Amino acid sequence: MEELDILLADGINWAIEKGYAWKEDRDHCEENGRMETADPKCVSNRAKKRGLKQLGTLGAGNHYAEIQVVDEIYHPEAAATMGIGKVGQVCIMIHTGSRGLGHQVATDALNVMERAMARDKIELNDRQLSCARINSREGKEYLAAMSSAANFAWVNRSCITYLTRKAFSEVFDRTPDDMDMHLVYDVCHNIAKVEKHVVDGVEKTLLVHRKGSTRAFPPKHPNIPKDYQSIGQPVLIGGTMGTCSYVLVGTEKGMTETFGSTCHGAGRALSRNQSRKRLNHDQVLEQLHKNGISIRLASPKLVTEEAPEAYKNVCDVIETCEDAGISRKVVKLRPIAVIKG
Repeated sequence: MEELDILLADGINWAIEKGYAWKEDRDHCEENGRMETADPKCVSNRAKKRGLKQLGTLGAGNHYAEIQVVDEIYHPEAAATMGIGKVGQVCIMIHTGSRGLGHQVATDALNVMERAMARDKIELNDRQLSCARINSREGKEYLAAMSSAANFAWVNRSCITYLTRKAFSEVFDRTPDDMDMHLVYDVCHNIAKVEKHVVDGVEKTLLVHRKGSTRAFPPKHPNIPKDYQSIGQPVLIGGTMGTCSYVLVGTEKGMTETFGSTCHGAGRALSRNQSRKRLNHDQVLEQLHKNGISIRLASPKLVTEEAPEAYKNVCDVIETCEDAGISRKVVKLRPIAVIKG
């Protein structure tokens, strides 16, 4: 548990020290891979026990590791800045988070916040929206626990990146550095963060909740890497295992209209239960095979739950964000191999 506490406090710095991440990876992570507001003492033992055995794992649901090929480049200068130089280039996209540790942090907080709402006379019609005042004891402890979970998530993705680099190195008999397996960006989603934004012409300190959305800061913002100052923060948008994903950049308009945020993904069109009832397991696999996509799944039910038909059209979602001016398309990627946890 002591080592886990260090990890929860230090984030990607722990992974770098243990040899699971490159030093340069830290520069290409949101918050440099570490939330300074983390406090492992605010994470329950049950949450820690759930996280102990899950480091370096994808998890279920819509989490994945995909081998992708660059299909289209819309913004050559931005793509080149990210190290994406041509159509046909191979990239790997990893989508996972804080696993059972983060889930338990949320579960623990729901119970605590219910009592805080009763005390502070906060009434809601949905338990999942349970909350506490930011400066209350419950609010402060939750933000500290959530920050610890975010640090766990950065380390988790770093460990999977390490394993991916190792696997490619063994298969192709080349070093990851020779194959330019550098990190483009590691961006958070489903998180609340204290940030400064202009509201009605006045700069204010806000707690920005990005649920189903992700950060998309514009060029020249002080909180993005110097490598990307000229183009804006890279934004990774996962589609579905049978369609495509995108890399975007943040814009100034997004900063003023959506607190520097854009979509996180396509969003579901069918619930998991509806997907299992309406979609045919074998037909989904057959269509993926026809599209030249190899797939490995930990659970057969994920075939229908995560089928392309279960989600909205990601291209339409991206075009909506582009038309609204809150993010800008850089690269479109198509999957050729998918691993679902």
